[in-house]
Amino acid sequence: MIRVVVTGAAGRMGREVVKAVSRTPGMQLVGAVDPGHTGQDVGLLAGIGPLGLMVRDDLANVLRETEASVMVDFTTPHAAVANIKTALACGVRPVVGTTGIPQEEIEELKKICREKRLGGLIAPNFALGAVLMMHFAGIAARYFPDVEIIEYHHHQKLDAPSGTALQTAEIIARSRQGGPAEDRTEVEKLDGARGGNLEGVRIHSIRLPGFVAHQEVIFGGLGQTLTIRHDSTSRESFMPGVIMAIKKVLELEELVYGLDKLIFG
Repeated sequence: MIRVVVTGAAGRMGREVVKAVSRTPGMQLVGAVDPGHTGQDVGLLAGIGPLGLMVRDDLANVLRETEASVMVDFTTPHAAVANIKTALACGVRPVVGTTGIPQEEIEELKKICREKRLGGLIAPNFALGAVLMMHFAGIAARYFPDVEIIEYHHHQKLDAPSGTALQTAEIIARSRQGGPAEDRTEVEKLDGARGGNLEGVRIHSIRLPGFVAHQEVIFGGLGQTLTIRHDSTSRESFMPGVIMAIKKVLELEELVYGLDKLIFG
């Protein structure tokens, strides 16, 4: 039985994780942490009825008292880093979907995991289709070096570009055989009109009500375009990846970045 604690349990993603873990054979939800909802039944918050498990705000005590195996974190970048360090100090493996964690923080966390020989995962996207989209984009980039990314998220997402868009651009940059077409002299009549630029890959971020998480990668070539697109229309789309990560992280002895590392090795 894998014993799971969820941090950010009252958030949109946290509630989905609570439901998914509670319904998965071989897993037991043993703790829920969210400072803004202490004392509330996490099952009622998640809309699945009372579980008799109250939300708390003292993560370290929850991890130790419950003898947790895995902590799942969907919070904010600052809180996530602190939560990961707390989990590792308690010998608990982190599975993290919080985006926007600075690279220098990730490197420090990797070092701690190596020293403790504890596995962990930080993933910008847990949707299996999104992971495949990034993988296919890496293949296409070998043949179509000219590419732009457009990512669409709900208006409450704090970071831009998304972690998925950044990881996609990094994959494309590594896969290219030769660079993109030489940039023309451009005049931006509005600053940022051409989007951000990561290693020659333009990224455009859209934030509007009605979206969940969507991304298209558009490749251009002579007389043709190729578009690879993924749409998450519900946060349920992330749960198979979260459940996979909870199971596989127990086999790791280091912190890895990206769900693709678990799928493709």
